[in-house]
Amino acid sequence: MCAAANGLDTDPKAVAELGPGDSIGIGIASVLTGVERYFAFDVVAHANTPRNLAIFDGLVEIFRRKADIPDATEYPRVGPSLRDYRYPGHILTPDRMRAALDPARLARVRADIARTDSKNSMIQYRAPWSTKAAVERETLDLVFSQATLEHVDGLPEVYRAMYDWLKPGAYMSHQIDFKCHNSAREWNGHWTYSKLMWKLVRGKDVWLINRFPYSVHVELMEKTGFRIVSEQLVRHASSIRRSQLAAQFREIPDRDLTTTDAFVQAVKWGRSPDIRQ
Repeated sequence: MCAAANGLDTDPKAVAELGPGDSIGIGIASVLTGVERYFAFDVVAHANTPRNLAIFDGLVEIFRRKADIPDATEYPRVGPSLRDYRYPGHILTPDRMRAALDPARLARVRADIARTDSKNSMIQYRAPWSTKAAVERETLDLVFSQATLEHVDGLPEVYRAMYDWLKPGAYMSHQIDFKCHNSAREWNGHWTYSKLMWKLVRGKDVWLINRFPYSVHVELMEKTGFRIVSEQLVRHASSIRRSQLAAQFREIPDRDLTTTDAFVQAVKWGRSPDIRQ
């Protein structure tokens, strides 16, 4: 998807992931394709070293075989959707992968998976983490997340942190899920709850979802200083009438009311205004 968007770097060297969950598999895959520094940030520590080592071994074999990308038949709920699921040899060129999968380098990556708390490790795992001083300013080529930003309440602060981390011209890439996460009968029924009702529905599960529709993310990206260069929206009909929406959501754009998922990539550009104002 980075290659499909004009101007995006397909060979980043320093990347960060928000909310990897119980596996840093995407991060391991990034290192196995040439990334030199990978940072993983989560609220609660989930990573399991033996499991991640097993994932590492499996991924090494996958890249050596130049296996095709799993498609929607194998993972129907995973986005974004691709036009071509064949092994991307035009991106992962023989020279690039020969260097990335060098035996000495693989030995170091395997060792670093077991010491993600070391500042000298290629793979750094932080849980819990804070936006303050998590990464040095303007040192990252890419920040990404998969089904994470819908769980973050402090979105303005997180978008500002990502802006600060990225080099000028670098970019972020996010898959965001706007569905109710089993909190209502209809996929977008969570937007019908008043603030008080939502507080009761959430209970102690403060990380359930933040209920922000796609337009809020777009607004925050643009105010922070990002320019959207690629987006893929998944749409689904809404059986919820606008009159049924809670007061805070009654004026959301029609597009929000039918957007269940979004894949968006945005480039850091210009100077970031103070989004707190």
